[in-house]
Amino acid sequence: MTNKHHDTGYKEVFSYPEFVQQLIEGFAPQDIAELMDFTTLKQHNGHYITPLFEEKLEDVVWSVEIIYPSSELDQPEQRQRIYLYILLEFQSRIDQTMPIRLMHYVACFYDHLLKSTSLTPSEGLPPVFPVVLYNGSRRWSAPQDIYTMIQPEPPSFLRAYQPHLRYYLIDEGAYSDAQLGLTPSPLSGMFSVENAGESWESLQRAVDRIVAIIQADPNKERLDRVITRWIKRHLSRLGVDIQLDQLNSLIEDKDMLAENLENLVKKERAEGIEQGIEQGYQKAQAEAEKRLQAMVLNMLQAGLPDSQVMTIAQITADELAAIKEQQTRH
Repeated sequence: MTNKHHDTGYKEVFSYPEFVQQLIEGFAPQDIAELMDFTTLKQHNGHYITPLFEEKLEDVVWSVEIIYPSSELDQPEQRQRIYLYILLEFQSRIDQTMPIRLMHYVACFYDHLLKSTSLTPSEGLPPVFPVVLYNGSRRWSAPQDIYTMIQPEPPSFLRAYQPHLRYYLIDEGAYSDAQLGLTPSPLSGMFSVENAGESWESLQRAVDRIVAIIQADPNKERLDRVITRWIKRHLSRLGVDIQLDQLNSLIEDKDMLAENLENLVKKERAEGIEQGIEQGYQKAQAEAEKRLQAMVLNMLQAGLPDSQVMTIAQITADELAAIKEQQTRH
């Protein structure tokens, strides 16, 4: 079965180094992020997802230098270039085979390095930090290390020969608005927009927040262009009733967008009120029917004839028969 995939626009977003930095600094393990010199970020061309898997996925590869203390006291800090392999997993279902896929993609990436660079097997392979970015509505439940898929666990003398590859998961929906608020970056604002789902009120708050973040950024013009294109794709997927062709800048067109979202919020609230009234009516009606049934049963148990019960309760013979039948079933 082929997964449903949609163009999220994140492929373009992560073609800019600042968003890669925001992803790692804001959502990756702190001890890894602190080692990275983000001024050395370098993007690498290449698509390492092969036809072996049918689903259309997107991946992005960057390299960055890490700085770490030398093992020798009299030696300066050491630098090493590592690769960030970012898989954008935006599909309709959770892929339980992800560890197998990641092992395949990383192997294809290493093969690409050996064929396209001066790197040789005898020199060794550079480290890779595999990251899976997921934005589905269900929380991610797939294994994160291929070793855990080998069941039952093999005896100790075989464990050393089993494959090991672990990826780092960033599950957007697992972060609350409060947690995302602690990382006031454009990317965390985008996560808030996605987490809002189809709640127009939540979406309005998230868009207001991301506009404020863009306005406070020194590179706001470039950010505005990138995020505006991204948010237009997002709103289009949601089917928002907004003239998206008129949205060219989140900053310049913020009033127009805010007005449109406010109208959607008002509509959402009105529909909620109507739904609440309808639910209240249905509940009251159900309670009235219960009281009527109890009254009828009490009269029957008291020995009143059917004709008198129907007159007092103002019900028909069919309705009385239905109450009796329901009582016998219980």
